[in-house]
Amino acid sequence: MAMVAALMMILVIAAPAAYATQYTVGDTSGWAQQVDYTTWVSGKTFRVGDTLLFTYTASLHSVDEVSQSNYDSCNSANTLASYNGGNTVVNLNTTGPMYFICPTSGHCQSGMKLAVTVAAASTSPTGSPSPPGTPPSTTSPPPPPPPPSSGAVGNFGHKSFVVLGLSLLVGALSTLMS
Repeated sequence: MAMVAALMMILVIAAPAAYATQYTVGDTSGWAQQVDYTTWVSGKTFRVGDTLLFTYTASLHSVDEVSQSNYDSCNSANTLASYNGGNTVVNLNTTGPMYFICPTSGHCQSGMKLAVTVAAASTSPTGSPSPPGTPPSTTSPPPPPPPPSSGAVGNFGHKSFVVLGLSLLVGALSTLMS
């Protein structure tokens, strides 16, 4: 029975992490020159809890997180954070815009910069609920389907099946042990 309880705790702890997405910046091109990061960001929804993976040649590039004004001017003098290991994972912990540049001379100016906007982790509706007894509105269209998650590592649907499978396994073990 203790084993079943331990497995349940693992599921409870691991389940929220299963919904986070890690985006490899630039996909197979990585963090490099001649990559159009504006196009790469297009169509992606970054959420609190997701991560950005910057892959790059550490002897040629690095990653600086900067303010919007420093992003616009390619100024790395006042960085918010600097990374230079070749494989950098940046956690998206707060909502709002985030800006990244390569501080190597000329790289930012030639387009090696990335701006992302981080949305809240929850996808619940933002409208206020109707008072009790109020019929639902028939004038508003249904919400659009979520955009595809191209460029993301993993897939929410597959992760749901993993969690479901683990839940079934725990149930079967519980039955066998009782």
